[in-house]
Amino acid sequence: MRLRLANAALLTALAAMLAACQTPAPTAGPNRGALPTMERVALGANACWFKSGDPAFAAYKLAPELNSFSGRPRILLVHKGSPESRPLLVVQAEGSPSRLQAFGPMMQEPVAGRITTDVNRWSGGNKACS
Repeated sequence: MRLRLANAALLTALAAMLAACQTPAPTAGPNRGALPTMERVALGANACWFKSGDPAFAAYKLAPELNSFSGRPRILLVHKGSPESRPLLVVQAEGSPSRLQAFGPMMQEPVAGRITTDVNRWSGGNKACS
């Protein structure tokens, strides 16, 4: 009987030690799926690039395409006067957790670094403008 009690106490102690070694659950953060990520990016771009009157984006118009059957929601930047023209910037996400891509002629211009910084900030849940 004493041996059983000792074994039970030992098993209880081992279980407690194992539980203490478990990594804590990650803290809640923004949903990392493609659609929620691109929704955050679209809201940030609209607020910080367009509604703020930022001169770096004054010649462009935001064209969000978030309802994508391809599984790649995206936003496009097009010339303000000809929205049917080829996009100058495409930012899209795919998967969960999402993988972001930004491409187009604007990514070869001096504003490319800012685009990358802003998109990464907004995709992570930070709503601040640069």
